[in-house]
Amino acid sequence: MKLSTKSDNYIIPEYSLTGDLLSFLTCNLQYRYQNKGTLPPSMPIQLWFGEFIHGVMEEAYLKWDNKKTQFPWDWKSDVRPIEDMIDLRLQVSGLYPPKDHFFTTNTPGSVLSSEDLTEADHKKLASARAHEAINIWGPHLFPLIDSAEILIKGIREMPNYDKNRSRSDYYGINGIVDVLSSSKIIRNQTSLDDYNNKIIEFLMKDSNFQKNIKEIQGDDYEIIIDYKGMKRPSTEDITWEHHKQQILTYAWLRSKQEDAKPVVAGIIFYLNELVPSYEDLQSMQIELQNETFDIDISEDDFDKIINWDESKEYPILSDELKQKRSIRIINIDQKEINGALDKFDSVVSDIEDSLIKEREGCKIKDAWKAEAEERTCTACDFRSFCTNKNIKMKNFKVP
Repeated sequence: MKLSTKSDNYIIPEYSLTGDLLSFLTCNLQYRYQNKGTLPPSMPIQLWFGEFIHGVMEEAYLKWDNKKTQFPWDWKSDVRPIEDMIDLRLQVSGLYPPKDHFFTTNTPGSVLSSEDLTEADHKKLASARAHEAINIWGPHLFPLIDSAEILIKGIREMPNYDKNRSRSDYYGINGIVDVLSSSKIIRNQTSLDDYNNKIIEFLMKDSNFQKNIKEIQGDDYEIIIDYKGMKRPSTEDITWEHHKQQILTYAWLRSKQEDAKPVVAGIIFYLNELVPSYEDLQSMQIELQNETFDIDISEDDFDKIINWDESKEYPILSDELKQKRSIRIINIDQKEINGALDKFDSVVSDIEDSLIKEREGCKIKDAWKAEAEERTCTACDFRSFCTNKNIKMKNFKVP
């Protein structure tokens, strides 16, 4: 009797919009070591901030949805327990907080507790941003959320598929978003001229949003949102376009879900803008000087930013400016969605091509390009043996 051989496992590669797309575009080689080589960065400040603020906002929404706690929330009694929970969750997954930016009581062997917290700990950057994010956007955002932490997935044909070399003829995309519904937006809108919700106010002033809701059939629609633990990028920064592509791809993924309604807009919250760091203020100065500041700014805020330097007191910017800087509305257009998907296909093609080269014997540093901005290279653990010729030697420190 002839025994049949076992067929090869059929595995569809899975790509996420943040963990793969944005990471690869930041630096191909760094992506290879961190994502495919499971070599986590030693000081993942940006990654930690992003995961922390995203987790805080999700848990804050669940707490509000369960108890309808009134705003403003007290930091020590309302916000700190959430921070502590997210900090512990991140440490379990291998992400530890930067000590200068967050007070942790989850250190092994620590005898400290939340009762030992002081006002100075509250003012540490991560906690200050969490407190402001909940109290500034929570009253307006939470009543509009219809579904939180929705996992959206889809599959696409593998670009440049070669049956003799490619891993699969399809690849998967996944992401996690919160969804706002039209029914809750209408319920929280008092009138076209009198808003009690800042997010609705921003939406109603957006011409693309108005156009899109008029073109859909019926009154049901959705808005997808995402949180970023970073400053608002300059319009000349490639990250500005990458974030737009991410939201457009989210819109396509959401449209593939059975319970989905037409997606008419996306919203990104750049939550670092609510409590800018010194580096953030310096970036704003440069944007103002280069005329790439993409929102209206009052004369008072302009003077505070343009005349500030580190020798002066930290300027108190208006709440209006901080809100405008922290919210970005993305137009959802089918043509632009198709363009974003084509770009995602291109990124997946590049990743798969590098994986194939490495599998066929190519050295890692030859299979993956090392092209990143200087600020990325400066904080990279792999810069000492990197092939990027643009790295300046002043960034290296001899142990």
